[in-house]
Order: sequence, then structure tokens, then C-alpha cells
Amino acid sequence: MAHKFVIEQNKAGEYVAKFKYNSEIMFWTEGYTTKASAQNAIDSIKKNGPPAPVED
Repeated sequence: MAHKFVIEQNKAGEYVAKFKYNSEIMFWTEGYTTKASAQNAIDSIKKNGPPAPVED
């Protein structure tokens, strides 16, 4: 698969959700204290992102 979400820990020990396309990081979230919170962020992006308008 060319694109995917990953959850990684940063240097501060926080969990960060990242979206990767062809191994390149396209965007990432703020740091969360729990892995479950990072997963909730991914779920929210998947649920609310597709219908979002695009602004120039």
C-alpha cells in the first residue's frame, strides 16, 4: 500500500499519528499522552476529512 497512518513516539515520549505516502510523511498530529488518543485522531481524520472543502 502506498499510503498509511502510523503511530510513533516522539523524543518527548508522546504518541504522534503520521500519514505517510510512499514513505514520505505528508502530515502529523500533535503529541498525545496515550496511544489510544492518537488512534482517536486518526479515526477523526478518516471520518471528517473526506468531505472537507479545499481552499486555495
